[in-house]
Amino acid sequence: MKPTRHPARCLRPIWRVVGLLLGILGPGTEWAIGAGPDGFETPRPGRVFAFHRDHGSHPGFSIEWWYVTGHLWETNGTRHGFQATFFRRSAPRAGADGTAASPAFQDSQIHLGHMALLDGGSGRFLHQERLNREGWDAHASESGLDLRNGNWTMRWSAGGTESRGAMELRGSVRSDASFALNLVPRKPLVVFGTNGVSRKAAEPWAASHYLTFPRLEVSGTLEISGKPRAVRGEAWMDHEFSSSQLGAGQVGWDWAGIQLEDGREIMAYRMRREDGSADPFSTVAWVDAQGSVRHLGPDQFQWKADGTWRSPATGALYPARVRLDVHDPHTGNPVTLVLEPVVASQELTGGLGGIAYWEGACRVLNAEGRDLGRAFLEMTGYAGSLSGRF
Repeated sequence: MKPTRHPARCLRPIWRVVGLLLGILGPGTEWAIGAGPDGFETPRPGRVFAFHRDHGSHPGFSIEWWYVTGHLWETNGTRHGFQATFFRRSAPRAGADGTAASPAFQDSQIHLGHMALLDGGSGRFLHQERLNREGWDAHASESGLDLRNGNWTMRWSAGGTESRGAMELRGSVRSDASFALNLVPRKPLVVFGTNGVSRKAAEPWAASHYLTFPRLEVSGTLEISGKPRAVRGEAWMDHEFSSSQLGAGQVGWDWAGIQLEDGREIMAYRMRREDGSADPFSTVAWVDAQGSVRHLGPDQFQWKADGTWRSPATGALYPARVRLDVHDPHTGNPVTLVLEPVVASQELTGGLGGIAYWEGACRVLNAEGRDLGRAFLEMTGYAGSLSGRF
C-alpha cells in the first residue's frame, strides 16, 4: 500500500521478502532500488495495457504482487476476513556498482506467498507465509493470470475475461483452515495514478503500474478445523508491478481499500515520513459506481490515529482505529469515515519476510457510528522503519 497508493496497493509489501532473499542469494548480492543500475524496467506514462496478458507476470520489472482481501459471511451471519497475496521478485541483473550479478541468479524469480484468515467464530487470526523459487514449486504465467505457490493457486476460470467470468482462488492457512473461492468482477478494472503511473515518492523511479478490481463478488467454501461452511461476500484485488517503491525519508505507509454500501470505493494511503508527517505523494482515490476514478492530494484529506493497540507478539504500537476526514468529490460534502478493526489482533508477525505489519478486516462507520461499509487496512513501519529496506 498499500503516490497517486500507491495506491499505494498503495504499495504492496515486497519489503516482507527482502531480508530472507538477501540471505538466500548470499553475501555481496544487492537488491538495488533505483533507476537503471539493476537493469530493470520502470513504469512509463501512457502504457497501453493488454488483457489477458497484463494480468500475468512482468519479469522485466523486479517487483510484482497480486493481492486479494475480502469479507465473507456464512448463512448464519458469522463474518470472516481473508487475505491472499502472491509476490514475485527478480534477482538483480547487475550489482549496485554496475558489475554483473551471479549468472546462477541472473534470470531467477523468487515467489513469496501470504495467506491470512480471521475466523469470525472464534476471533482467531491465522496466517502463513511460504517462499519458493520459480520452476521449483511456484510459477507466475506471463500470458495471463495463472499463479501458483505450492498448492496455493489463483487463475481465471475457463473463458473468463478481464471484466467477465470469474477468478478461482485456492488457499490454506497452516492445518487450521482452507478456502476455495470464486471471484467475479462487479465493476470495471481500475488503473490508479496519472496516465497509467502511480507515484510513491519524489524520485521518478519510485512508482508502479497499479491495476485494481475494487469490487469482486465472492462465493465458495471455507473450511475451519475440518468443518466446511458455504460463504459469500465481497473482495478487493490489486495487481502492481514496479522496480522501486519507497523514497528518501519515508519510513512506512498506511493503506486502506474501502467498499461503501452506496456502491462506491475509496483507495487511500498515507506515506509516512521520519517526522511523522504525510509525504506529498499520499493520496485518496474515489471510484464511482461506474468505475471512474478521482484522485485527491494530501491537502484534501486527514488520516488520524484513534487510540493505540500494542501487539503482544512484537511489542509494536499500532493505531487502534483510523479516522479518515475527506472531501467527497461526488457530493461536494466533507465525509468522516472511521475504520474499526473487526478484532484488534490482525498482525502478521514477520516470519519469512522479517518485518511485522498489521493488515486486517475493518468495519467502516460514520462519525455517529452508523455502518457505511467494509474495508481492509494495512499499516507498516510500526515495528521498525522500512527506510532503506527496499
